[in-house]
Amino acid sequence: MTARDGRGAFCAEIDVSRETLDRLEFYAELLEKWNPTINLVSKATIDEIWTRHFLDSAQLCDLVTREIHHWADFGAGGGFPGLVVAVLLKERSPETKMTLVESDKRKATFLRTAVRELAVNTDVVSERIEGLTPLKADVLSARALAPLVKLCEYAERHLAPSGAALFPKGANHAEELKEALASWTFKSQEFPSKTNLNAVILKLGDIARV
Repeated sequence: MTARDGRGAFCAEIDVSRETLDRLEFYAELLEKWNPTINLVSKATIDEIWTRHFLDSAQLCDLVTREIHHWADFGAGGGFPGLVVAVLLKERSPETKMTLVESDKRKATFLRTAVRELAVNTDVVSERIEGLTPLKADVLSARALAPLVKLCEYAERHLAPSGAALFPKGANHAEELKEALASWTFKSQEFPSKTNLNAVILKLGDIARV
């Protein structure tokens, strides 16, 4: 798939303005420039930025149906899903603040550069999640970071009381849910992924220890 094909597939699923699309195009250029040095995305998927990474991240925005003030993304890496979401929120909800948490110092440096260049309402925190003061986020996300049972621990600490956690998960999501429910209680919804027929986005709320 060419970059143009990827952009077309993205735009077919996600409604964005020309300005937002330009920001995403610039973001893609930054990723391609930095990736040989820091390995922000695998070499096998660098040519699929628009579908494998941008669309996979942007689809989370459509699952948030109420006004939010603070979104936190853990293990942000190259900015997925958090920085992509922040670019969309600049148009959709400019008052919403994004916090990207990434303990890898080099990746955090990339994220700070991208945040500055993209002019999005975003903070980058280069610390381990376990050591953070509770963030009280309205929405918390994490992509390919940890098993669901561990993500529940993070969410319980860092979500606001009425907050929601969004966790993209692969084909083994049913097993992860079963494992997590042995230690945690929560309300959950499953939404099919737009980029992988075997994947889902889990939306959890009211997370508490058993």
